Amino acid sequence: MSARPALFSRPLPIALFILLALIADQAIKQLVEATLPMEQAVHVIPMLALYRTYNYGVAFSMLSGMEGWFIVGMRLVVVAFVLWLWRRTPKDRFFAHLGYAMIIAGALGNLIDRFLYGYVIDYILFYTETWSFAVFNLADALISVGAGAIVLDELLQARRKTAADR
Repeated sequence: MSARPALFSRPLPIALFILLALIADQAIKQLVEATLPMEQAVHVIPMLALYRTYNYGVAFSMLSGMEGWFIVGMRLVVVAFVLWLWRRTPKDRFFAHLGYAMIIAGALGNLIDRFLYGYVIDYILFYTETWSFAVFNLADALISVGAGAIVLDELLQARRKTAADR
């Protein structure tokens, strides 16, 4: 008996997920642009603030000194590579396919910003009195959580293989 295909191993569900994630990402960014002051913390709860800033690099402001078209090209290569991985991954691996969908949605969300504005709109800030994390957005969170889902899938696969070998 073969395993049931994971939801996001099929083209329509992954496309719908990516579309909904892109709509949410862009809607939140428009709301941030319309309502948040530039580079002024709006404290939500202890250790969490909304903080509108522009990111000229990639996730968490890495590579901010690089040329914009290089970053666009790099994101397109990442999306193409993840699509290739998605097609090659066995269809029963739920967390891997979910992770691929999240990474593609996040990369495309930030790519839309890059095309529209030349930068990415960031707005989430975690901090303490002595430390703060890089300001990020929903698209960055999708990429990070998606990578975590893929790692989780690999760990589960290794565990299943070990159990099957016993």
